[in-house]
Amino acid sequence: MSKGVDVNLENVWIRFGEFVAVREANVNINGGEFFSFLGPSGCGKTTILRAVSGFLEPSDGKVMIGGRDMAGIGPNKRPTALIFQNLALFPLMKIWENITFSLEVQGVGKAARRKRADELLDMIALPDQGDKLPSELSGGQKQRVAIARALCAEPDVLLLDEPLSALDLKLRQHMRTELREIQQRVGITFIYITHDQGEALTMSDNVAVMRAGIIDQIADGHTIYNDPATPFVASFVGENNVFRGNIKSIDGDTALIDTNRSGELLARIAPAALGKMNVGDPAMMFIRPEACNIAADSAPAKNRLTAMVKHEEFEGQIYNVFLEGSEGKEIKMSLVNVGQQRQSAQGHDLTLEYDARQAIALPAGDLASE
Repeated sequence: MSKGVDVNLENVWIRFGEFVAVREANVNINGGEFFSFLGPSGCGKTTILRAVSGFLEPSDGKVMIGGRDMAGIGPNKRPTALIFQNLALFPLMKIWENITFSLEVQGVGKAARRKRADELLDMIALPDQGDKLPSELSGGQKQRVAIARALCAEPDVLLLDEPLSALDLKLRQHMRTELREIQQRVGITFIYITHDQGEALTMSDNVAVMRAGIIDQIADGHTIYNDPATPFVASFVGENNVFRGNIKSIDGDTALIDTNRSGELLARIAPAALGKMNVGDPAMMFIRPEACNIAADSAPAKNRLTAMVKHEEFEGQIYNVFLEGSEGKEIKMSLVNVGQQRQSAQGHDLTLEYDARQAIALPAGDLASE
């Protein structure tokens, strides 16, 4: 199996007439990396994948694979393999024939093809399944066969366009673990397209978060989640309580936000916004539900807020508490279930506290829901 190579997008623009599908994309993907493009439908992530695969030429900029400019090089000549959403297995071919179809096209003999198929079936944990038809396999097994077929062509880069979207939740969660293990085993570059943040965060070395053709942030999953660069990333990746207001004061990397409806609250300025926020600027403050707790009497006033409990949801491992702040603002708190029966506070005011280091302040901008 060949090892992965670098993939670089240099100032890539993709236009369809007057419509700009991708705007000034600059991405550096290291060889052997599992890299995901994450974003809502229509944000341009699949368009980028098509440009890397060769099915689409950028309007401007370069796609570089292994240091080579791919301009004018068609899909069949690029060191890439693409797995589609529908998998596109040949229904009347046996599994081993599906896997080695690329070798058959090259004129490789049957015995050599069968040997290679058995090696790949072992790698994807489907030994002795080669003589079955696709209709005899489960959804997850078909998924693995599609991966083995792509790997049989020995690409330097494997491109995956939302391949798990048709599977049920439990199988999706299982397959993302298997996908990551396969990628680490073969060591080639994976570029993965998804709208599912759970997939992106659990599998990827790095993630590019996209909106409306623009890449808002590229970072590892921990950074994307804990240090979002824009209000869009903060509101798209995971859940967040949003407070709008203006900056009242700044002390180092900590800002005091006059949130208008919830009083003055402290938050850490996001690393991407350091030096770009000034007193008086409109700002947004984000506190994740799991960063909220029922306040102790000693909690500082700038780290607490009061709201009325509207309803509670028990999910087994966590309690979700939905509160109504001033002027109807919804606030969500998530508490870990530690095995003790909780007294419902529905209809009563509850004071919440949070660690200011876990609250993020950003310049005001568009949210994912807007």
